[in-house]
Amino acid sequence: MSARIMIVDDAAFMRKRIRNILVKEGYEVVAESANGREAVENYQEHKPELVTMDITMPEMDGITALQEIRSIDPMALVVMVTAMGQQSMVIKAIKAGAKDFIVKPFEPERVLQTIKNALKSREGETATA
Repeated sequence: MSARIMIVDDAAFMRKRIRNILVKEGYEVVAESANGREAVENYQEHKPELVTMDITMPEMDGITALQEIRSIDPMALVVMVTAMGQQSMVIKAIKAGAKDFIVKPFEPERVLQTIKNALKSREGETATA
């Protein structure tokens, strides 16, 4: 089964890189956003099963967007994407409800494993709910 995923990153090349990794593996990318504000709007419109969310972005950062998305949908699956050296931001994101994180620069295998683990955790939650 192919999951519906939204990619959020202010760098177009990074969105394209993540999209290529996901599409090659059979995932459906339903939306892309360049900042947190767009991410919240696109989340409501497309209702993806999972979101990859950059932390540092203009207009609205990834942690604020994560909080807004989770206020709309407490079950939202969000995986944060962060640059090295942002451990304090990652901890803040996990406390705000992020499922996991990917550190840039990343290998495709790491991205796919993190996505698969997050989606599996959702299946486990719905099975026990």
